[in-house]
Amino acid sequence: MSSYLTRKTAGDTEWFTKSRFGMFIHWGLYSMPARHEWVKCYERIGEEKYDKYFKYFNPDLYDPKQWAARAKAAGMKYAVFTTKHHEGFCMFDSAYTDYKCTNTPAGRDLVKEYVDAFRAEGIRIGFYYSLIDWHHPHFTIDQLHPRRDDKNAKELNEGRDMRIYAEYMRNQVRELLTNYGKIDILWFDFSYDKTDEEPYASYDWMTGKGKDEWESEKLIELARSLQPGVIIDNRAGLDQDLWTPEQYQPLEWVKDKKTGELLTWEACQTFSGSWGYHRDESTWKSPEMLIRMLVNTVALGGNLLMNVGPTSRGYLDKRAVDSLKVFEDWMKYNSRSIYGCTMAEPEFTAPCDCRFTQSEDGKRLYCHLFAYPYAHLQLFGLAGKVDYVQFLHDGSELLFTEGKVNHFSFGASENKDLLVVELPPIKPDVIVPVVEIFLK
Repeated sequence: MSSYLTRKTAGDTEWFTKSRFGMFIHWGLYSMPARHEWVKCYERIGEEKYDKYFKYFNPDLYDPKQWAARAKAAGMKYAVFTTKHHEGFCMFDSAYTDYKCTNTPAGRDLVKEYVDAFRAEGIRIGFYYSLIDWHHPHFTIDQLHPRRDDKNAKELNEGRDMRIYAEYMRNQVRELLTNYGKIDILWFDFSYDKTDEEPYASYDWMTGKGKDEWESEKLIELARSLQPGVIIDNRAGLDQDLWTPEQYQPLEWVKDKKTGELLTWEACQTFSGSWGYHRDESTWKSPEMLIRMLVNTVALGGNLLMNVGPTSRGYLDKRAVDSLKVFEDWMKYNSRSIYGCTMAEPEFTAPCDCRFTQSEDGKRLYCHLFAYPYAHLQLFGLAGKVDYVQFLHDGSELLFTEGKVNHFSFGASENKDLLVVELPPIKPDVIVPVVEIFLK
């Protein structure tokens, strides 16, 4: 059995750490300008102009059954859907705002259709809910607000009351956790300190926002009371069940900085440089990078949440479909090295350009070949511990010797701890081949 124990939390993370791979879905009005999901902030867009997107939002090609089918084929076991992003627009039929999808030409509850479609495929359901809301009249103007540079920004802030906004959030979270059945993940986003960037740092009336502004204790208490097993991230300013490094790959298991405890963690990543649909964005990740990110994450005891940004008409564009296909093709044959796996026990050290994962019961070790070795895969510390070796993708046997490389020029190079796996000269037609090692 794995010796790695993570901090106990209130949420049910047992299924989560076995699943290892999920789909993030960033979708909202920002899919219409198609210039990044933060376009309202970056371009300082006022309500009058942004309301054009509300007026014409019509995802006539939205078919969440297709999304769910692609997620399942890619090997994703759970999904997290943006019910409301920073723009404040709600993708569900909330009773507490008119700024929602049912009041656009869409005319229906888009969250409900997502839930029904993904649940039908056996995919667990997650909701992203932005703590930030640039549309709500009581959300105070700060360094991220689209109206931060207005000449009368300070005056516009007068009369805004974050307590009223915090109550609004609780009301909407109650809807989300009451009206859609069992919810597995609640993904809040995000807290931030006051900036040191000028001129905003000099504005004494402008602050950051954290647990006090969100009234996070009340918010999380409400969520736990409605869905006791739900997994909640730590972005509301309170440590909860899940730590979420964004757009970078940790080099070690994520730990509590004070206690050193191992934490349940999830790397959230994009296929390109934007979370929302970005028509002209070109930094899409290569197939090799995508698979390596998944392997690297699991090899350090984490999950990977991979994002898609649907178009405003409601479909996944070709670049996203092609990227999902990369995972589909690889996971079809190699998912056994991902599901139910974690960081290998400390006694096993992967060779250069390789990554180990290990089954939770400790009986199988998986060596992912990022660079294909010539003729021999040399594994130190495994001599006498291995019963059988094969390629995972096709189950074909790989012969091995112990103590030394079986080659005439290696006569003097012996190591009693060395296990040498003989590899075919031509790399299999797999982005990252996996050697499955059955331990005694």
